[in-house]
Amino acid sequence: MEWKREAYRIVDGPLAVDADAVFRLLAGTHWAKRRPREIIQKLIENSLCFSLFLGDEQVGFARVATDYTVFSWLSDLVIADAHRKQGLGEWLLRCVVEHPAIARTQFVLQTSSAHALYERFGFQASAKLMTRLPPGT
Repeated sequence: MEWKREAYRIVDGPLAVDADAVFRLLAGTHWAKRRPREIIQKLIENSLCFSLFLGDEQVGFARVATDYTVFSWLSDLVIADAHRKQGLGEWLLRCVVEHPAIARTQFVLQTSSAHALYERFGFQASAKLMTRLPPGT
């Protein structure tokens, strides 16, 4: 699918993703700055990806790990610094949660920031969520 807003567009699917741009975007985050390039490539291949473009330049990204039936894990939503404060993160999130392939699934998200943004889309803190980190982390 493709969505357009002024000079920006969002495209879903791994084929649209500029993996080098996503690597640079995620390298600027606190949660993914140490991910190797090959891990970024693998997560792109195995996720429902949403790429935000201005012209041909990828300036945003989000991905969802999903079974397309009951469960969707939203991860790695990031907007390039120069394109923040324009509502693009909110627009990207709206495209994700309203995507017809996953709109009826339960979403899970792990974040330490932007809680107000996610709450506007129905996300709530949960005391029931448990996580397991990989050995050695």
